[in-house]
Amino acid sequence: MLEFPGLDLLRRRTLDRALATEKRMREVTVSSARVVCIASGKGGTGKSVLATNLAVLRAMRGERVLLVDFDAGLANDHLLLGLAPQFDLGHVVEGRVTVQEALIEGPGGLRLLSGGVGRHALANPTRRDLERLFKALRPLETQFDLIVVDHGAGVGYATLVHLAAASTMLLVTSHEVTGLSDAYALYKRARMINGSLRVGLVFNRVPDSASADSAWDRFRSACQRFLASTPELVAYVPADPQVLASIEQREPVSTLAPNSPAARALTQVAKWPSLDFARSTTAFYERALKALY
Repeated sequence: MLEFPGLDLLRRRTLDRALATEKRMREVTVSSARVVCIASGKGGTGKSVLATNLAVLRAMRGERVLLVDFDAGLANDHLLLGLAPQFDLGHVVEGRVTVQEALIEGPGGLRLLSGGVGRHALANPTRRDLERLFKALRPLETQFDLIVVDHGAGVGYATLVHLAAASTMLLVTSHEVTGLSDAYALYKRARMINGSLRVGLVFNRVPDSASADSAWDRFRSACQRFLASTPELVAYVPADPQVLASIEQREPVSTLAPNSPAARALTQVAKWPSLDFARSTTAFYERALKALY
């Protein structure tokens, strides 16, 4: 068998490159959790109900899930989950506790980082505030499989910075004209700052399928005509008295009434395939830090 000079060296170099590539891929997988941003164009769409149930449903599948309530100052995810956190994002920004100390365990084993209630400063965070938070949150990406970020309604600074760094967003809207208009405005802005953002649309609290179909046709037509792109329709979540009961009882409808129409639709949202690919080659909070400047 003929051997050529330098062949062993070439083989070693090829193997070294392959091992280095494999190591980088392992590091990306280990260090970067999948991140999905939950947003809405206006308040009252039931966005936080969707975010909390999504987090619970994914945690019940065995995933390590972190829910970050970034509706800072007006947070209510802890109420929907029946929790009473001692610390929140504000305490982390102030340096009073570490981010680990601020986490609290919720249904299904998920972890919640609350946004706090009545914190005016966090309702309009500065660049410095967000920089502190992002640096504090970055290490959590090694500890969780999925991070669900529940944003405040509208196109606030914190939301836009997150969307600039994100790969995946769920946009929650109602079927009414005002809800559609505000959702369109948010979708347009998100596409302007991040053209590669994968967006799923959820119509919440719809009275019937005909109303939902009509709303989707109007929304899709406007997006195609003026933006030349459309989000992916993920689900219609029907108006359901069991959701109101779950809010009153401070338990997610997915566990309180798993066979209710709303819970079944929310289960469909939790199975959205894009949630399994909401990861990039660099850590989310590293990209968010860069988006600040």
